Amino acid sequence: MLAIVRRYEAAGFRAWPAAAVHYDGTWVVRLTAGHPAKRLNSVNPLDPGDTQHVAERIGRASRRFDAYGRPLTFRMSPLSGQVLSKHLDEAGWSRFDESLVMRLPLKEAQLDTAMDQIPLKDISRFIGAAIKTNDSDVSLRPGLSEVIGAIQPEAGLFALEDGNEALATLVCVHDGDLAGLFEVATEKSARNKGHGRNLILSALKWARLRSAREAWLQVEAGNVAALSLYRSLGFEEVYRYHYRRPPGA
Repeated sequence: MLAIVRRYEAAGFRAWPAAAVHYDGTWVVRLTAGHPAKRLNSVNPLDPGDTQHVAERIGRASRRFDAYGRPLTFRMSPLSGQVLSKHLDEAGWSRFDESLVMRLPLKEAQLDTAMDQIPLKDISRFIGAAIKTNDSDVSLRPGLSEVIGAIQPEAGLFALEDGNEALATLVCVHDGDLAGLFEVATEKSARNKGHGRNLILSALKWARLRSAREAWLQVEAGNVAALSLYRSLGFEEVYRYHYRRPPGA
């Protein structure tokens, strides 16, 4: 199981790259000045057995986060292990925002009727659409541009539009035999009309044509509508992760 988790974790780091990455043993410290997303600003432990000098290392990580003006945040997957979890419990750290990692073998995806769609080449146009569908603050535009521009594997920028109005957006990162879906969003007034489903199917069809064999994504456990959609498409849970912060953070 841990080998599977490591595979998705590594793919996630490549697909949604932080601006600065530091290693402390097998802890991956990711920081991004231009975007506040937790997965871009978190400590990611990758070995349950790496438990040496935990308090000292947390202190080092805290100083790095302070320098970026970010709250110290640990992203806890099954790779974090029980020893570290117990240490954080005893220190009174809060636990929040659980998410699921889900997968779908593309040979099982119903893509025959999916519309053929060419990803956008204009990053600026896509960013504008994504900010609208995600209802994000326009101040995040430079940071999001930086993240998307830094993606090393092939990234398909998908947008469903009605004239100049963005209805749904997503990023599909084709990385070997994996196709990761990121930033999947539908504009509030356009929800429950099948736009998200249609765009996901188009992106998966695009990825399968590029020889991807498995789709995967991350979704917050509390996002009932998204979970229902993904499960209806055939996605199944692989593992979960959550975030932790120290008292007062």
